[in-house]
Amino acid sequence: MRDHVFSRGEGYIGVENLALLAGALALLVYALAFASPYGLRVLTVAGVYALATFGFQIVFGLGGALSLAQGAFFGVGAYVSGILGSRYGLGFEATFPLSMLVPLLLALPVGLAVLRLESHYFALATLGIAQVLHLLAVNLPELTGGSNGLAGVPAVVLFGWTVPRGLPMAGLVWGLVALGGLVGWRLARGRLGRSLTMLRDDPLAAGTLGLDVGRLRLTAFGISALFAGAAGALAVHTQRVVSPEVLEFPVMVSILTIAIVGGRGRMAGAVLGAVLLLHLPEWFRFMERGYLVVYGMALLLTVLLAPDGLTGLLDRAAGRLFGRTARALPEAREPPQPPAPADGLTVEGLAKSFGGVRAVDGVSLELRRGGITGLIGPNGSGKTTLINLLSGLERPDAGRVRLGGRDVTGVRADRLAHAGLARSFQAAILPEGAGVLEAVAAARLAFDPDAATAEAHARWALDRLGVGDLAGQSCDGLPAALRRRVELARALVRRPAVLLLDEPAAGLTDGEKAELAALLRQLAGEGMAVLLVEHDMGFLLPLAGRVLCLDRGRVIYDGPADGVRRDATVAAAYLGRAEAA
Repeated sequence: MRDHVFSRGEGYIGVENLALLAGALALLVYALAFASPYGLRVLTVAGVYALATFGFQIVFGLGGALSLAQGAFFGVGAYVSGILGSRYGLGFEATFPLSMLVPLLLALPVGLAVLRLESHYFALATLGIAQVLHLLAVNLPELTGGSNGLAGVPAVVLFGWTVPRGLPMAGLVWGLVALGGLVGWRLARGRLGRSLTMLRDDPLAAGTLGLDVGRLRLTAFGISALFAGAAGALAVHTQRVVSPEVLEFPVMVSILTIAIVGGRGRMAGAVLGAVLLLHLPEWFRFMERGYLVVYGMALLLTVLLAPDGLTGLLDRAAGRLFGRTARALPEAREPPQPPAPADGLTVEGLAKSFGGVRAVDGVSLELRRGGITGLIGPNGSGKTTLINLLSGLERPDAGRVRLGGRDVTGVRADRLAHAGLARSFQAAILPEGAGVLEAVAAARLAFDPDAATAEAHARWALDRLGVGDLAGQSCDGLPAALRRRVELARALVRRPAVLLLDEPAAGLTDGEKAELAALLRQLAGEGMAVLLVEHDMGFLLPLAGRVLCLDRGRVIYDGPADGVRRDATVAAAYLGRAEAA
C-alpha cells in the first residue's frame, strides 16, 4: 500500500516553502540595499495589490465565482480610511478595522442578492455594483470630494509613532501581507478551502455531499471583502489621497490579472503576480511608448504557456528536478454511525414538469431499510429526474417525500445529506486534478471538524471497498470500475441510511459487477435502504427484492423482481425494446 497521498497544491510542499523563503529574502535584500525611494514605493504598492488578491484567490481561485466587485471593496476600504482620516481626524487604529468592516457589511447583503446567479450573470451583477459605487463617489462631493477626491489623508500612526514613507511604510505593508498570506494559506488548506474547491469543480455534487453552497459562497465573498478593504486602507495611506480612481475598472483588472498570472487559488501566486506585474511596466519604461505592447505580450505569453500560473509552472519544474514530496497517508478511522431514521424513504404522488413535458407523473414508492429496490425504464422515462427530486437537486411540483418519518419535500440537497441520504451520479463524477483520498474526504467536510479527520474517515471508506491502495493516487486516468468504487466510497463514508445509485454497474466487467452486487447486499444487510437505477437486468433482478418500471414519468410496474419479465406492459414499453435492440 502507498505510504503517501496525492493532493492538489500539496505535491511539492518542501520545495514551495523553500521558494517562498528565498523570495522573501530576495525582497528584503532588495528593499534594504538596492531599492530607490521610487522603487520602495512600487514595492509598497505591489504589497497592497497582493493583499487585495489574497481575498480574490478565496472567492475566485478556490470558489470559482468571478466576482468583479473586488475592486469596489478595495475602493470602499480606501474611502473609509480617507474620509475618516482627512475629515474627522481618526487614526489608523480606528480607520483600518473600519475599512475592513464596512466592505464586509456591504458584501453580505450584496452577496445574498447576487450569489444565486451563475457564471457571467454573477460577474455582470458584481460589475454593476462597482459602477454604482463609482457613481456615488463622483456625485457626493460633500462626502467624497467628488471627482477631485480628498487630499490630506494622514500617515499611519502606530502607538504614537508616525510611519514615514519609504522603507518603514513598505515594511508595514509587507508585514501585513505576510500575516494575510498566512491566514489565506490556512483557509485554503482547511475545510473552507477544500469545500470551496469542491464547489468550484462540481457545484452539482457539492450539495449532495452535504455542503451548504449558499453559505460557502457568501463566506468566500465576505472574506474577499475583508482583504480588499484592508488593501484599500493601506493604499490610501501610501498615496495620502483618495479619488474615484480607486473604484475604477483598471483596479479590478489588475487584481484579476495578478491572480491568473501568479496562479489561481494560491497565496504565493498572489505575491509573485503582484511583484511581477507592478514592476514589469517599470522595467520596460526605456521603450517609451512601446512598453505597453511588450507588457501585454508578456502577459499573454504567460497565460498561454502557464495556464496554471507561474506558481503552477514552478511546481511542475520542481517536481521534475527534485521529485514529489507528498504527505503521509493518514491512519484509517471509522466514521461515527449517525442515528439512523426509524424508517427508510417514502414517496407519494411525486410530480415534476419541465415546460410542457411531464418528466415525473404521480410516482409513489417506498424504500425500506435493509432492502434493495430496482428502478428501470426506457431512456427519457424520468429515472434520473426522480433521483434528482429525491436528493434535493430538483423541487417537485406536487407530492410528498418522507425520510425517516419526517417530511422533507423540497428540502435542499445539503440538508437531505445531513438527514442520511446519499447518491451517486450516472457518470462517475470525480474532481479533476484531485487525489483519490481528497475526493472521498470531500464527502466528510460538512460533517467532520477538520480536513485531517475527513481524510482519516475517507481512508476507512476506501479500505472498506477494497481500493485502499488508490488513496495515494490521482483521480485522473482511473479506469471506469475504479472510478465507480471511488464514487461509491464518497457515498459510503457518510454512513447514509438511504443510498440512491444511478447506473453504478455501467462499464463494469462481469467480475466487477459480481463484486459490486456482493457489496450492495452487504450494505443492505447492515440496514441501508438502496434504490438502484440500472439497465442491466442480469445484474439488477437477482439483486433487487422489488422493482419499479417507469414509462413517460409514470409507474407502469411495481412488484417483485421475478415478475418483471412476465409483465406485458413492461415488456411492451421497455424489455421488448431492449431485446429488439
